[in-house]
Amino acid sequence: MADAFEEEAEPTVSIQEYLKDVEDQELEADLVLGGDEGKECTYTKGYMKRQAIFSCLTCTPDGNAGVCTACSLSCHDGHEIVELWTKRNFRCDCGNSKFGEFFCKIFPNKDIENMENSYNHNFKGSYCTCGRPYPDPDVEEQVEMIQCCICEDWFHEEHLGLESSDEIPRDEEGEPLYEDFICQACSLVCSFLTLYPQTIWAAVRQCDATNATKEKDVLGDAHSACGSSGKLENGICSFDSPKLDCPVTNAISEDVSVGKGAFLVEKSEINMDLNQCTQGAGPSTTCVHGVNLVVAPPVLEKGKPMFLSKNWRGILCRCEKCADFYKQKRIGFLLDREDSIVEYEKMAKQKRDEKLQQQEGVELNFLNKLGHVEKMEILNGIADMKNEIHAFMESFDSSKPITSDDVHQVFENLAKKRQRML
Repeated sequence: MADAFEEEAEPTVSIQEYLKDVEDQELEADLVLGGDEGKECTYTKGYMKRQAIFSCLTCTPDGNAGVCTACSLSCHDGHEIVELWTKRNFRCDCGNSKFGEFFCKIFPNKDIENMENSYNHNFKGSYCTCGRPYPDPDVEEQVEMIQCCICEDWFHEEHLGLESSDEIPRDEEGEPLYEDFICQACSLVCSFLTLYPQTIWAAVRQCDATNATKEKDVLGDAHSACGSSGKLENGICSFDSPKLDCPVTNAISEDVSVGKGAFLVEKSEINMDLNQCTQGAGPSTTCVHGVNLVVAPPVLEKGKPMFLSKNWRGILCRCEKCADFYKQKRIGFLLDREDSIVEYEKMAKQKRDEKLQQQEGVELNFLNKLGHVEKMEILNGIADMKNEIHAFMESFDSSKPITSDDVHQVFENLAKKRQRML
């Protein structure tokens, strides 16, 4: 009987754990929403570089439309909504021709269709190559998925095309060591990344000491001959990622070919162009890697998942020919610093901090506008609450969780003290 009671008992948490959980949830929401409070439709802002997008399967069951945060709250409240996290270069569809007779309540004067918007099966609530929903109702424990920075689809670890999830670059605590991920399909479009130095790839942590030594020796030889740009052969420097015994994801050069010959560039030219290219965001007159991607881009025999290191976008070539190639492949956004999730979340956190500072300022102004008596009553009330909580914490057994009855008792004690003062 006692065992049955314990199973039915509600789980309890400490007040510190509860407050920490609330704070984490608020931060996660703010990072996804990018500081958008959901009060105005974002349609008037045009095709935004990145914003939180939702799909309403009640209004558009074909999954061919997306709406902004404000419209998901005001126009589609109570509908079957799919949260898509963020999408790039997207304009709110709410109320356009895809919604039939339904009109947007916030901003109804929209174009018939947003021609530059792009959609995938995520808008139908399906993800990964397996096409399963998230959360998956057929799975007891939900697992996190990884988003491709090109197609923006989400993938389960077991469907990335890796032999083992240990090949995913993570630290000892399981946190990602990579900034962006490119899926197998999109890696074929991004095969030009194999022309860049070893440092562009995120390193895998799980390698034994022998393989780590081999990697160090290979990289040491390459660095001594060509800096961080490649390896030196007969006075010529070539970009060839070292092949290691451990399953590192950067060993992809084995399936790469460029035109009919090998990719060779003189060392001095590489170092010079790399410095020129990374100095600014504008176009460069010379190419970093010396390959005309429009005419003879490198070809991968098969797609392989790519994990890119932090700040990898900063070393991408910005010469006119490469820029033309990016435009043709519709990946020009890789040169835009604000496109990355890292930058998006950074700006969102900055907006959150500014908002919290403003709230503190409003509270302080409110207090300053009060009369002396009202101000003293509030300050005394805060002091009484602080003292009561402090007394409770001193007498409470820290090994036990705080229950709702404990919280009610604290406020009852405060109320009794106020009554005695009156």
